[in-house]
Amino acid sequence: MTTVPMTTTHTETPLIEVPRGLQGVIAADTSIGDVRGSAGFYHYRQYSAIDLVEHCTIDEVWHLILDGSLPDDGQLAAFRQEIADARSLPLPAPVLDALPILAAGATAGPLDALRSAVSLLAASEGFRPVLDLDRATIRSQGIRLVTAMPALAAALHRLGQGLDPLAPDPELDWAADYLRMITGHEPQPLEARAVEQYLIATIDHGFNASTFTARVVASTGADLGACVVGGISALSGPLHGGAPSRALDTLDAIGTPDRIDGWIRERVEAGDRIMGFGHAVYDTLDPRSEPMHRAAKRIGGDLVAFAEVVEARIIELLAELKPGRNLYTNVEYWAGVAMDAAGIPRTLFTPTFATSRTIGWSAHVLEQVEDVKIIRPSARYIGPPAPQPLPGHP
Repeated sequence: MTTVPMTTTHTETPLIEVPRGLQGVIAADTSIGDVRGSAGFYHYRQYSAIDLVEHCTIDEVWHLILDGSLPDDGQLAAFRQEIADARSLPLPAPVLDALPILAAGATAGPLDALRSAVSLLAASEGFRPVLDLDRATIRSQGIRLVTAMPALAAALHRLGQGLDPLAPDPELDWAADYLRMITGHEPQPLEARAVEQYLIATIDHGFNASTFTARVVASTGADLGACVVGGISALSGPLHGGAPSRALDTLDAIGTPDRIDGWIRERVEAGDRIMGFGHAVYDTLDPRSEPMHRAAKRIGGDLVAFAEVVEARIIELLAELKPGRNLYTNVEYWAGVAMDAAGIPRTLFTPTFATSRTIGWSAHVLEQVEDVKIIRPSARYIGPPAPQPLPGHP
């Protein structure tokens, strides 16, 4: 029997020790955007993402992320026509047939069903490995997935409520049509704009868990549908994309202003997370929270007013109970309030996040395809030393 000297790890390439969670490790180059956590700033290409949220439409920012520039009038018209054409495409029969089954079986919520629907759509339309495709084809497939996902998410929601799904109306803007497909009626402009601003704010956010997952899948040469499904799977975790509804759960649990102190102190003493506060990257106020706060306030309502009271007091309490931690409101808090005010059900918060983040994932896949190196890190083996003889076999 050949023996191998016992060492911590056996490999032919030198190992580099990195922090847990790969915190601060540069794993790729990107020109899509970045996050400066200590400054409370993030950008898409060369523009402040918050400036884009405040002043641009989703189509303009989509063009920027996908094609590298804010479009002029002619480019925007052509891009919008490309989007409208994609939104007009019917869903394949296998997808339509499966939607009621997926909606009925999604006990964990619409995101699970959406993940399966995206996979089925890509398979039904014959998506091939990105390794075998040119940029134009991958780009076109990305637009197809992005335009299909709001219709899929809305259809799954309505089917889950015992309602018939509604077909997309390419004459309406993305956010307005998404709300219409959910609620059955056209939204007010303030509601549609609040949702559009949320979509813009969540297109990309550095090398987050879902974006990294999508790029890892792309590095294997898999098809774009597989890359997006990988991203959705990572996004489904409450520590990444599942927090907006949980932030509203916090407001529900508190209930009235007089309960804020007792509820928060109890949670902090128990070591629980306060959903909607603190961020893995930002040491300051999450810059995305401010435009979402303004969007919610423009719509108004009792929940918005209550959320303002709760936010101010929780920040004070966290400063007292966790000194030096710099725990401020993150995007999930005000995004949840704004989407609720606009008419999006809580179960659709993360699927809505997924529809916009697919723009970012698609752009990252296009970037990753240019690097043919598979992402394949190492792990330190900490189990029993090997090789050991099999029991009963000398």
